[in-house]
Amino acid sequence: MFKNYIKIAWRNLWKNKGYSLLNIFGLAIGITCAAMILLWVEDEVGYDANFEKQDVVYYIPTNQQYEGEWRTFNSTPGPLAEVLKEEVPGIVGAARTKEEDFLFQVGETSINKFGRYADPDFLSMFSLSFVEGNLETALNDVDAIVISQETATQLFGENTSAINKVIKINNETSYTVSGVYEDLPHNVTYSFDWVIPFERFAKDNEWVNEYDRNFADTFVELSPEANFNVVNKKVKAILPMKTEDDETIAFLFSMKDWHLRSVFEGGKNIGGQITYVRLFSLIAIIILLIACINFMNLATARSEKRANEVGVRKVLGSGRKGLISQFMAEAVITATLSAVLSVVLLKLLVPQFNMMIDKQLDFSLFNPTHIAVLLGITLICGLVAGWYPAFYLSSFRPVDVLKGARRTKGSASFIRKGLVATQFVVSIVFIICTIIVYQQVQHVKGRDLGYNKENLVKIPVTGDMIKNFNPIEADMKATGMIESIGLINSDILSGGNNTSGLSWQGGVDTEDVLVSVRDITADFFNTAGLEIIEGRGFSNNPAQDSVNIIVSESFAKLMGNGSAIGKTIEEDYPVIGVVKDYVYGDMYGSSDPVIFFNDPSEARFMYVKTKSGMATASALSAMEASLKKFNPAFPFEYEFVDDTYNAKFKSEKLIGSLSQIFALLAILISCLGLFGLSAFTADQRRKEIGVRKVLGSSISSIVGLLSKDFMQLVVIAILIACPLAWLLMQNWLEGYSYRISIDIWAFVIAGVVAIVIALVTISFQALKAARANPVKSLRTE
Repeated sequence: MFKNYIKIAWRNLWKNKGYSLLNIFGLAIGITCAAMILLWVEDEVGYDANFEKQDVVYYIPTNQQYEGEWRTFNSTPGPLAEVLKEEVPGIVGAARTKEEDFLFQVGETSINKFGRYADPDFLSMFSLSFVEGNLETALNDVDAIVISQETATQLFGENTSAINKVIKINNETSYTVSGVYEDLPHNVTYSFDWVIPFERFAKDNEWVNEYDRNFADTFVELSPEANFNVVNKKVKAILPMKTEDDETIAFLFSMKDWHLRSVFEGGKNIGGQITYVRLFSLIAIIILLIACINFMNLATARSEKRANEVGVRKVLGSGRKGLISQFMAEAVITATLSAVLSVVLLKLLVPQFNMMIDKQLDFSLFNPTHIAVLLGITLICGLVAGWYPAFYLSSFRPVDVLKGARRTKGSASFIRKGLVATQFVVSIVFIICTIIVYQQVQHVKGRDLGYNKENLVKIPVTGDMIKNFNPIEADMKATGMIESIGLINSDILSGGNNTSGLSWQGGVDTEDVLVSVRDITADFFNTAGLEIIEGRGFSNNPAQDSVNIIVSESFAKLMGNGSAIGKTIEEDYPVIGVVKDYVYGDMYGSSDPVIFFNDPSEARFMYVKTKSGMATASALSAMEASLKKFNPAFPFEYEFVDDTYNAKFKSEKLIGSLSQIFALLAILISCLGLFGLSAFTADQRRKEIGVRKVLGSSISSIVGLLSKDFMQLVVIAILIACPLAWLLMQNWLEGYSYRISIDIWAFVIAGVVAIVIALVTISFQALKAARANPVKSLRTE
């Protein structure tokens, strides 16, 4: 019986090739889109899943209160890890870590690698799989280093043991390789290519044992039997007990949430990437439903063509259950053929999708999960798309259909129109969302930052760059391509170093104000384009301004009425200048007040401003030549500040790009269905059209007649989609303090686009029907 269902289903599909292709292609697009989204979701929810102790390892952030507001920070004091392990029952492992980016040198080979100073427990917490060395003893020696397989291969070559080999770091210190571990996958929150005993860092920095210096990333491991709530309560009590300060509280943050729930507001977790995972999962379902709607619409629209078949089958003894099975078999076969086509499309499109989202996704027919999900999607699509047509067609009464009586179409027609409207509602919502996301990103990117990011290059400070800064500056400027150069201790776009507990003239309750601290050279303001709005900048002679400071505009306002010039901070540091506020850290919000010191001794970045009109390649070559002359041991590395700035909007740009794709796919699928429906409508009304043409109707009036019903559905879809899209985007925009107001033009553009696309789709079939010879359609009458 099942074999017969398959044979008959295949014959029907082959007999109606055009109809079948529309269904197969529409479902294939839906399945492909859903599959790509699910690949992305799989990667996102799989973050850190490779670590065996994912359920018991926690990061320790801190909530700190400033001006009555709780803010969450990642760094903790150095002594915290040891205290937690010793004094909190249930914590069986703890590790302080400090991230660094070092130059590794072995012979003539030099590479930069990112890694961490860490306590020994760190290795077991992250379940590193050693290919050489012993995990238990790898960090026992203060001069030991553990490296990844990739790093070992780059430094020592393939199939060569790295154990006991010596690596020179930053052209200064030598470390002996004590272990090599398997490379970490790309989807880990805290990636690292090497680990050095934290003891080595502590040996050179005595301040690491002070509670008032937050710098360390602290990780802890709980015993499997430990009660999270009990342990977390004890962790929260540690810092207030040790520091007598109840405005800084540490807490446990599970590894399972590091990537997906990393956003905090007011000291509470409010989500993060999980929002996009849920959003895109919902979109995948919606796209599939739109594709299934096409099948349902086209199947029910063809009901009259299959009515006689149903009548004959029932007269010959077929039961309704058998007919339902027959029609469901057709739907499942269609979905299966669509799935086969989608596999081809996935192989072609996933590489391009990876480039767009900057990931390394891979669809594999040898991955059991991927096959199971694809089969599940195929079956669900077949069942969802086929159930309504199957029940509808199998309900025909043989007496009526064999007499030629038309079945009352009210219910089916209403449902079909509702499904078409639903498709266009989704398409229009996607179009509106795409426009508003684009407007928001452009709004923020066009914000007055307070500095000029154009022609600005950031170079990490290495080796002797601080010591040789003056000759480097002179040599670069001598090329005629460089306008100015400056040093600073933080990335201009990041939050950087900060402090609190300061006092100053004219200030009230100043101890609770969080202040960012920047150590710079005199020419940094000119280099970055920061505007001094009052007073003066620093002298090129650091000794002249060794205690003088410059403050940001927002800091000056905290110093009370009148000019800030001449007022002092901590009684020892007079203000000599005020800089216009600039945006850093949160690109959507307001930034903390800033104090600038004329002290580049702890600088981490060199910023170079090239002259306008200079060829980028030539300017970079000039920078590289100067640095090779005065800092020869280190490779030349750089970033363009405008590229770094644009990367700040990665999530928003991803939403925008995916919204564009989803809008196009939704419109394409909807138009496929509309194309098919308009073709069947024209076919059903061919005799009416013939009569109208004989009686003198024009082509335009016939096109209008055939288009009217469909255009009414599009207009209804616009009326439903606009308030729905407004609610969705208003809710999304509320997550940004610096945002646009939703403009009515977004809705007008989306409505016009939907009407034009629908009209073009319908008009093709309408024109074809209107231009047909009426003799052919009427000759049987």
